[in-house]
Amino acid sequence: MATTSSPNPKPSSAISRPEIVHLPRLTTGRRFLRRLIAFISRVFTWLFADVQIAGRENIPPSGPFLVVSNHLGDADAIIGISLSPIPVEIVAKIELHEIPIFGALLDAYGVIWIHRGQPDRRAIRSVIQALAEGRVVALAPEGRESVTGALEAGTEGAAYLALKADALILPITFTGSRNRQIYGNIKRLRRSHITVTIGPVFKLDQGSDWRSSLANGTQTIMRNLAKQLPIEYQGVYHL
Repeated sequence: MATTSSPNPKPSSAISRPEIVHLPRLTTGRRFLRRLIAFISRVFTWLFADVQIAGRENIPPSGPFLVVSNHLGDADAIIGISLSPIPVEIVAKIELHEIPIFGALLDAYGVIWIHRGQPDRRAIRSVIQALAEGRVVALAPEGRESVTGALEAGTEGAAYLALKADALILPITFTGSRNRQIYGNIKRLRRSHITVTIGPVFKLDQGSDWRSSLANGTQTIMRNLAKQLPIEYQGVYHL
């Protein structure tokens, strides 16, 4: 199995907003907004996508667990929210906060902001706290939307969090959700065919050597994602 690095360097956040990085409080207003956004996401998904879902039975009835997924485009989060039976804490890049209106909406929803390409200790503490409180946290271990449309080399963030929190991991994979496909079909008034595969939960092995456990854990996460994907989506983890 190939595990070569992506030819495209991973992004690093150019802005710094540590003061907004925290675990969102689950206020009554935020719970209502999340239910509303989940409803809107289901409507959007029904209107613009033909989604085939496999493995719903693998979703645990409650947290805590860590959701890991490949990341092809904007539709991934929308579809993920629409199909989740329980609220999910989303880890989002800090750059999104600077987008007018959209950044404010994400703040209202309550995401865990993260500065990419650097050790963001506040984000790490927030995720670990969320898992300790029994919440569900979702992130993309590739660290960004894939520039190739297939799996890129995974970063160690997901494995680090899973090992530190001793958390269950739920792997979810998408096909057919790249932005150019989705938006191109919307312009043509066509529904996009998208598949969502939900695998069984698993845990990472904590060995005596932390660095080895982290590297092996990252490979385990990415291999689990790869085996749920068709060959053309496996990228550097081609089986």
